[in-house]
Amino acid sequence: TESKVDSSPQSMEVTTVPTSPIAGQKPGTSGLRQKTKTFMSEHYLENFVQSTLDALVAEGVPVKGGTLVISGDGRYHNKTAIQIIIKMAAAAGVGRVWCGDHGLLSTPAMSAVIRTRSRGLAGMAPFGGFILSASHNPGGIDEDFGIKYNCENGGPAPEKVTNLIYTNTTTIKEYKLCCGLPEIDLSAPGSYTLGGGAFRVDVFDCVEDHMGLLQQVFDFGAIKALFAREDFSFVYDGMHGVQGPYAKKIFVDEFGAPASSLMNCEPKEDFGGPASASHGHADPNLTHAVELVARMGLNKEGREIETTSEPPVFGAAADGDADRNMIMGSRFFCSPSDSLAVIVANASCIPYFAAGLKGCARSMPTSCALDRVAEQLGIPYFEVPTGWKFFGNLMDSGTDAFPGKPVYTPFICGEESFGTGGDHVREKDGMFAVLAWLQILAAENPDPAKPIVGVGDVTKKHWEKYGRNYYARYDYEGVDKPAAEKMMAAMVEAQPALIGTTVDGMKIAKADMFEYHDPVDGSVSKNQGVRFIFESGSRFVFRLSGTGVAGATIRMYLEEYAAPDADLTKHAFDVVKPIADIALKISKLTEYTGRTEPSVVT
Repeated sequence: TESKVDSSPQSMEVTTVPTSPIAGQKPGTSGLRQKTKTFMSEHYLENFVQSTLDALVAEGVPVKGGTLVISGDGRYHNKTAIQIIIKMAAAAGVGRVWCGDHGLLSTPAMSAVIRTRSRGLAGMAPFGGFILSASHNPGGIDEDFGIKYNCENGGPAPEKVTNLIYTNTTTIKEYKLCCGLPEIDLSAPGSYTLGGGAFRVDVFDCVEDHMGLLQQVFDFGAIKALFAREDFSFVYDGMHGVQGPYAKKIFVDEFGAPASSLMNCEPKEDFGGPASASHGHADPNLTHAVELVARMGLNKEGREIETTSEPPVFGAAADGDADRNMIMGSRFFCSPSDSLAVIVANASCIPYFAAGLKGCARSMPTSCALDRVAEQLGIPYFEVPTGWKFFGNLMDSGTDAFPGKPVYTPFICGEESFGTGGDHVREKDGMFAVLAWLQILAAENPDPAKPIVGVGDVTKKHWEKYGRNYYARYDYEGVDKPAAEKMMAAMVEAQPALIGTTVDGMKIAKADMFEYHDPVDGSVSKNQGVRFIFESGSRFVFRLSGTGVAGATIRMYLEEYAAPDADLTKHAFDVVKPIADIALKISKLTEYTGRTEPSVVT
């Protein structure tokens, strides 16, 4: 580990740069996302970072002398942005900055670093961190960039803070940075004492903290024994995002998987770019994880295809910042909603959850499969808006943050958008989901003399017990935003009159705009998705997504429940197609947007 000392106090001289507000810097549920070139334009990044630092000071966060984490998913502009933020942190009086080597930290690793890296040393715990990522959005100079602030619990900043950040962006007049600070070498672990000792930057192995935490959650020895079986085969697609170093350390170095089992595990600034099979879209779903899906013996609809060799027993993928996951078996796709339900149903085989869960939750659009498991386990379960911060409140219930409230941890939660996690961190965690499944498979395969039990076997056994929630999501990307908003408003207006009516043989029992009353902090979140629920329990939901950069993304969620004694072997897309037809009829989506086909079905 390199250690350098810059004894010149002159490097800490603060430069004040006049600026003016830049429109549109309102952070969404996943921070601020824009085109990379927008972030590279004069004052854009600096305005947002200064507005954030000012908001933290106003909220009484101990910025001066404190520790701040700064890293990202490795996309284009990541390293440059880190150097700028380091200089701004120094000007704000931050005492220490921590960075993952090569400027890399996955989003769940950022949460792990904030929560655990200080090892209990007084005054060392970070007050928060900047994650430079636009998640699953494409990377590159002509694609997307993003920034998100996570607070001292390792989770996304609450709405109170993001609102204050936005207010600051509308009134900002100047920002400050220490222009004299040298560029920090991020290529290897090292410590840099700067400005005569007034400021320090530590660069550390980006994998160690997250892996160390996961080793406390899972039985790595049992998973290693699974990998040692001759009939167990494995493939993992990093989609050229930040997960590559984590996959190598855990799957290859710890579990003994052959290096050839890793696909696209070299982080790239453009996630492989337009020439790659995924077209640089590091989004682990049936449409974009093209190579993995084909290797597992399926097409983009999840239907079986002919393969030249037998597909691996287990396959998985991560998105750009590694907070999302996709789980597959040989010729089998496990939907995120089913994956969450199966993990919760089998959680007792994971050491961290061995004594039982005290709570679980799903986002509202996620299928109701989890609810049936929670009811049988007799544990509290929650339906929350989309956005991981809502899960964070439930995990922090009963702690110093919310004393006197019920404790729901140990806790598992997830979203249909390929995000799953536990209370070990305060972000969704792609590696957590993969290890949870490997732990389940290890528990299901105690005898190496017996045939291997795979993902499909475990999921089908789950359906036989709980029934199956047939499910699909249609995404309409890059839609004209005013048109999308008009469509949503018209649906809400039509809802009261539609309750009790029958459309194409299905009677509408309930229709509303989802509103969430947070049981932990008492906040109310309105306008969280348009819901139509039929007498049969089937439903469809519409949401406008805030994660895109160009235009709006309309997400349409479709669900139909089949009891354990019903036919559980159908293809989900076929089962929910009649519900899709009703949803399109009621929403008049084609009429409002001109779209006749979704961009992605998953």
